[in-house]
Amino acid sequence: MKQFEAGKESMLGMVRSIAQGHLSRSVQAIDQQGLYPENVLRQLAAAGGMSAHLRAPHGFNDFGLSIHAIAEVGRVCGSTGFMMWCQAVCGLYLQEALSSNLHGTPLALHVSGERLGGTALSNPMKTYAKIESFMLKAVPVEGGYRVTGSLPWVSNLGPDHYCGAIASIEHESGTRELMFLLRCDAQGVTLKECPSFSGMEGTATYALHLKDCFVPAEEVIAEPARPLIKKIRAAFVMLQCGMAAGIIQGAIDSMWAVEDQLGHVNRYLEDRPDAMQEERDAWLDRVLKLAQTPYDDSDAFFIQVLDARAHGAELSLRAAQSALLHQGARGYLMSSDVQRRVRESHFVAIVTPAIKHLRSEMARLSQETMPA
Repeated sequence: MKQFEAGKESMLGMVRSIAQGHLSRSVQAIDQQGLYPENVLRQLAAAGGMSAHLRAPHGFNDFGLSIHAIAEVGRVCGSTGFMMWCQAVCGLYLQEALSSNLHGTPLALHVSGERLGGTALSNPMKTYAKIESFMLKAVPVEGGYRVTGSLPWVSNLGPDHYCGAIASIEHESGTRELMFLLRCDAQGVTLKECPSFSGMEGTATYALHLKDCFVPAEEVIAEPARPLIKKIRAAFVMLQCGMAAGIIQGAIDSMWAVEDQLGHVNRYLEDRPDAMQEERDAWLDRVLKLAQTPYDDSDAFFIQVLDARAHGAELSLRAAQSALLHQGARGYLMSSDVQRRVRESHFVAIVTPAIKHLRSEMARLSQETMPA
């Protein structure tokens, strides 16, 4: 047991070293020039930072540890923390795939960082929440499926990357869904550059266009997809709390950085660093408790996870804004870490599931679970 716990600490130490070393030197280029930190992501994967939640032999089966790892990186760079989440949930799809073909070499290469991937589940998650409709359509053919459609924004992609995606299948008795591994280099797949964002520019985010893309049966993750989505939906959402935890901590660090010079006047501000640290730690403790049962598929548990995720987004906004007020004019410089975190906190608040999506889904599920 001691050796097992030492392995966890060693992994976190390596992640922290990568974040505070190589990554910290690249943050400005990631934010200002849209640099995709592919080498850093591969280093983080090789260290185990994006697979701690997976079962042995690939990880520690510890979702809390994955949240901590993402937070260590998000504390330095929110964009890279977000891409860690993308890689982490894509690994979860491969592990939980019904096709045993994806459990072998594809999962091993993913865990090692030799292959990188994202998650194209924004549209499906909104569809399940009755906000959108499926944008990808699949037709069964010999040996697999043909998929057509477009997705506007999918992150952590590249010509040799892949992502987990979901398409609807129309049939006589209704509609079911196909979850599959979508390879960016497959015939019929086109990646198109997105317009410039105000932040998160280094996240390799593209629009995906599919035209009669063939998906072989051995790369089907689940069909029907709904049972698997229900199993992993809480894990999908709670892992995002690592991004929020990191950005909040980075903002608190920026508050403390000017305390010696500006503490005499900053003491009149709300959300002081000690109080914000206490609130952040209490929230994170709540998240880590939920992370002990990541596969609880009850609506009651999912509502708790959604609420914790919304709380994290709201804390991110408050912490980033407070850091800006604490730093004053120096925090208003475009090169400031504080200015970057303000934009990163906005992303935490709008990325699927966005705050409005979270509140809508909590309301919907609460109504459905209320006794008659």
